[in-house]
Amino acid sequence: MGPERRARGADDGGGRGPASRPDEPRRRDHVGGGRRQPLGGAGPGRERGGGALRGAGALRRGPGEVLRLGETTLIRNARWWRTGERIDLAFSDGRVLAGLPPSPDRLLDAGGAVLSPGLVDVHVHLREPGQGHKETIETGTRAAAAGGFTAVACMPNTEPPLDRREWIEWVLTRARDAGSARVHPMGAVTVGQRGERLTEFLALRDAGAVALSDDGKPIASAAMMRRALEYARDAGLPIVCHEEDPTLSAGGQMNEGPTATRLGLRGIPGAAESTMVRRDVELAALSAGRLHLAHLSCLESLEALRDAKRRGLAVTGETCPHYWTLTDEAVGDYDTHARMNPPLRSARDREAVLQAIADGTIDCLATDHAPHAADEKDQPFDRAPFGIVGLETALALTLTFLVEPGHLSLARAIELWTEAPRRIFGLPEVSLAPGTPADLVLFDPGAEWTVEPGRFRSRGRNTPFGGWTLRGRILLTVCGGEVTFGGDGLEVASTGDGRDRAAVAPPVEHHA
Repeated sequence: MGPERRARGADDGGGRGPASRPDEPRRRDHVGGGRRQPLGGAGPGRERGGGALRGAGALRRGPGEVLRLGETTLIRNARWWRTGERIDLAFSDGRVLAGLPPSPDRLLDAGGAVLSPGLVDVHVHLREPGQGHKETIETGTRAAAAGGFTAVACMPNTEPPLDRREWIEWVLTRARDAGSARVHPMGAVTVGQRGERLTEFLALRDAGAVALSDDGKPIASAAMMRRALEYARDAGLPIVCHEEDPTLSAGGQMNEGPTATRLGLRGIPGAAESTMVRRDVELAALSAGRLHLAHLSCLESLEALRDAKRRGLAVTGETCPHYWTLTDEAVGDYDTHARMNPPLRSARDREAVLQAIADGTIDCLATDHAPHAADEKDQPFDRAPFGIVGLETALALTLTFLVEPGHLSLARAIELWTEAPRRIFGLPEVSLAPGTPADLVLFDPGAEWTVEPGRFRSRGRNTPFGGWTLRGRILLTVCGGEVTFGGDGLEVASTGDGRDRAAVAPPVEHHA
C-alpha cells in the first residue's frame, strides 16, 4: 500500500498567507490604546567595514516614516536576560541611550518579563526571488518579528539563486522596502548551485553577502569544496554546508529505520550526512578555511564536529528545534509536516543532539525555516517537498524543551540565539549597551500558548507542532527602534517627570 496519507490540517490561507488579525499591531504602529502613532527609529542600511558592505542588513523604510528627533521610549521593570536582575532601558533614534530620560515620550512596563537582544536566525529560506507563493521577504520577516527575531540570514537557493552581486543587492533593497527584520543574504558557492563553477566570492561579499552556501544541495566534488574553502578563506567568509552524500540519500523519503520500513518508504541513513561532515572537516583542515555545518541531525555528525573542535579547526555547527524535540516516529501515518531534510532521526540521535547542545559542541541554534504552499504539502508523502516553518515557534521550543528540563540555562539558550550566531557570521554586535542598535525582544518565559498554524504571519503553515502547548510568549519585538511585533498592553501613562521610582540601567558587559 502506497504512502497516500496527506498533511494534517487545512490551510485557511490557500497558500497566500494569513489574513490580517484585528488584534495584531500593524507594522511600525505605536503600542497602546487610542490612535496609534509611528514608533520611530533611525533604521540602519548596510554599513561599510574594511571596504566591503558587510553585516548591517536592511530594515524597512516606508512612506511617511519620519522620526521626530529626540523622541524616546523607556522600557521599565524588565529582567535582564543574563542575570535576571531588574533593569530599565531607553532608546531614541534607533539606538540604546546611555542614560534614562526623566520624561520619555513613551513608557512601557515590562511587568518582569525578560529583556534580551533581538534573536538571530542564520538559516532561513525567505524564498525571494522567484518563489513568492511560498514566502516573501515581507511575510518571512513578519514571521521573524513574531518569533522575537530582529535579524535573519537568508539562504541562496532561490529562483534564480543568489549567485551574482545583483541578486544580493536586490534582496537587500527588497528587505529595506518591505522587511520587519534585518536581512543578511548568503551568496551561492557555485554558479546556479550546480556544483560546477565557483561564483565570484569577492563580488558577493562586497555586495553584502555574509557567508557562502549551496544550501539545499551538497557540494559533491571534494576538489570543488576544497577550492571553495580556500577562496572563501581569502574573502573572509565561512562556507555553510548542507551535508549530504547524494549516492546514499538518493530516493530517500525519511530516516532509515523501523518507521521507514513499516511505512514502506525508502530511508536516508545518518551516514549520508556524517560521511560528508567528516569529508568536509578534513577539507577544512587542509585549506585552513572556515566551515559551518548546517542543521546537524545525527550522533555521528556531532562526534565529527567534536573531533574538529578538539583539533582546533575553524569548524562550527548548528542544529534546529525539530531535531531536539521530535524523532522519525513523528512521521506517523505519512504526515508531510514531519518531512524535512535532513530527516527526523532516531531517539538515539535526538538524545545526541540534546547532549551536543548542553556540552557546547553545537555553536548556535537555527530554524531552517522552509515554508511551502499548502497544496505543495497536501499531497502524497513521497511527492511533498522537504521542509517546515520554524521562526514563530523557535524560542518557545527552546524554552520548553531545553531550558525547562535543565539542558540549558536561560542565559545560555539566549546566547545561542544572539551572541553566538553573530560571532560566527561576523554580524554587528547588538548587546543593548549604550550606542548599540535598539534591537530587542521582550518575552514571558512562563506564559503558555497553543500553536495555531492558521495564525502564523508566515505564508507557510507547514509545521509539525500544530496544537502543541508551549511555554514562552513574545510580548514585544523592536528592531532599529521600531516596534515590529506586539506591545499591546505594555504602555502606561508617564508621570511627566520619570522619577516615580528608581531606574536601573542594563549592566555594562564586556566581550572579548
